[in-house]
Amino acid sequence: MSNAIRDLRDQLTEQLGRVVIGVEASVEALVIALIARGHVLVQGVPGLGKTLFAKALARALGGEFKRIQGTADLMPSDIIGVHVFDETARNFAFRPGPLFADVVLVDEINRTGPKTQSALLEAMEERQVSVERSVLPLPEDFIVLATQNPREFEGTFPLPESQLDRFMLRIDMGYPARAAETLILGRYGGVLAAAHAALEAVAVIDRALLGAARAAAERIHVSEALGGYLLDLAAATREHPRLALGLSTRGVLALLKASRVVAGLRASEFVTPDDVKQVAPWILSHRLVLTPEATLEGVSDAQVVQGLLAMTPVPR
Repeated sequence: MSNAIRDLRDQLTEQLGRVVIGVEASVEALVIALIARGHVLVQGVPGLGKTLFAKALARALGGEFKRIQGTADLMPSDIIGVHVFDETARNFAFRPGPLFADVVLVDEINRTGPKTQSALLEAMEERQVSVERSVLPLPEDFIVLATQNPREFEGTFPLPESQLDRFMLRIDMGYPARAAETLILGRYGGVLAAAHAALEAVAVIDRALLGAARAAAERIHVSEALGGYLLDLAAATREHPRLALGLSTRGVLALLKASRVVAGLRASEFVTPDDVKQVAPWILSHRLVLTPEATLEGVSDAQVVQGLLAMTPVPR
C-alpha cells in the first residue's frame, strides 16, 4: 500500500542528491510536506545551500521555480502582481508576480514587513490570491519554502503566529558533517558553473507518483487511541506553564497527516506513537510560543517539545 510513498522518497533523494549533499533528513521532511500539501519553513544560517535545495526540488517536480527576496520595502503587489494598461487592447491586463509558480522560495521571509507577510496567508492556506475583484488560482502543487536566519535580529520582523501556523513543518538546517563538507568542496570548489551543471543533471520524477503517494497516505489507519494521543499532546501544549500559545487545531491536523506519511515510509498500514514522536519536532517547534520568562531563562522550543513527548502518556 505504501510503496508509492517510499518510491517518491527514494526518487527525490536520488535527484536532489545530485545537487545538495548531506540533507537526507531535510528531504524526508520535504516528502512529508509534498504528500500532505504543506509548506516548509527552513531555518538556518546563510550559505548552507537552501536556494539550491529549492531549485533542485522544482526541477525534480518539473515545475516552475520563482525566488522572492525578502526586504523591508517589499510590497504585496511585488509578489502577487499588478494590473498594467495594454495599449493594444485598450484595457488593463493582470501581470502575475512570482507567487504564481509551483515552487516559491521566499528568502529571508522575516525581513519583509507585516503587510507583505500577510499577503502570503491566503496563498498558503487556500492556494489562491485575491486581486481587486478577481480570485486567481495558484498551481495545483503550489508549495512555499521560506528561509529565515535565527541569529539575525537587526532589520527583521518576527513572523506572526497566524503565518507560522500555516507552515506545516520547520526544518532546522545545520552545518554539514565534515565528510559531507569535504564532498561539497570537491564538487563545487573548482568549477564556477558546477552548481548549474548539477541542476541540469536533475531528472523530472514521475508526477503520477505524487498522486499515488497521497492516496496511499490517506488509506493508512489511525486508531481511536492514537487520535486521543494527538489530542493529549495538544492539550499538554495549551496547559504548559512555559508556553504562552499552544498547538492549534490546524497543527493537530498537520501532526496527523505527517504521522501517516512516516508510517507509510516504514511500510506500515497504521500509525503508531513512535511515528508521532518522529515528526513532532518538525510540526510543533515553530508553532509554540514561549512565555517571556522561559525565553529569558534560555529555554528553547525544541526542549519544550521533547519534554511534552516525555510527559504525555503513550497509548498501548
